[in-house]
Amino acid sequence: MLTQDQQNRISEIIKSILVKRREKFPSSTVVVRNAPFHDLVLKAFEERLKPYEISTGQLIAISSWFHGLSTSLGTGYEHIAHILSGGYKRSFTKEFTGKISEYQEQEINAIISSLKKNGAPNLELENEKLFSASESGKLTEALGFTIDVFIEQANKIVAVEVKSVRPNSGEGRGEKQKILHGKAVLKRAYPDKAIEFYVGFPFDPTASQATEYNKERFINHLVEFKKFFDPHEILIGPELWNKLSGKAGTMEAILMTVESTVKEFVNKSPLHGHPVVKPATAKKSKT
Repeated sequence: MLTQDQQNRISEIIKSILVKRREKFPSSTVVVRNAPFHDLVLKAFEERLKPYEISTGQLIAISSWFHGLSTSLGTGYEHIAHILSGGYKRSFTKEFTGKISEYQEQEINAIISSLKKNGAPNLELENEKLFSASESGKLTEALGFTIDVFIEQANKIVAVEVKSVRPNSGEGRGEKQKILHGKAVLKRAYPDKAIEFYVGFPFDPTASQATEYNKERFINHLVEFKKFFDPHEILIGPELWNKLSGKAGTMEAILMTVESTVKEFVNKSPLHGHPVVKPATAKKSKT
């Protein structure tokens, strides 16, 4: 499924994350001791928090650590995507911002306006309008954008925006506008190649199994994405990883590599000397 070199490189990414997060895991001696505003607000959830037997300071410390883990994994997903596809990150910003024709810009504005009103995305029709206008009119500066995974193949360009967390409210429209500008720029830069631009999600958080996904349910889970994105523009879990590698079963192979790496790490580097947060009653601040 994965070559030995790919397995080794993915394993190194996971090892790096494990080492960094182990070093930053909060101990009982460094948790937040005084958080009066949190203490007061969390009283509203006192009954729900009781089963966890965790103080405000400990909750803050663990939440902060987990946020750091999620950020590290987000970067890790991009690196794994590069390993699988041979692609790389590419920016079209500042002095490297791309150019599009004035007619492409008009088409983009018309597409966004239509989607905002009707919410009926159609990838094939949008591409037809966008690409047919690429050679017409004077040039104008496109919106700056970065492609997380840029892949150049013999007959096409594949671009993937990797999302590791659920997009915020209103982000769907901005993401779609950026992708339309991106496709317009890429079509002018590579006129003889097909252009594919996707938003990719490493897994489906709404699924009950690690490698399962339900695209319709997942898109409904995203804020405003159903209104602006054709389902063919979104890759989820196995879809994403298989697309990047060109092989079926890639997500399963990645998870197996991660699992074996974690086991090796735990066996070689047990968490001795790295005390974990223990349940304790929060102390009242002195006045």
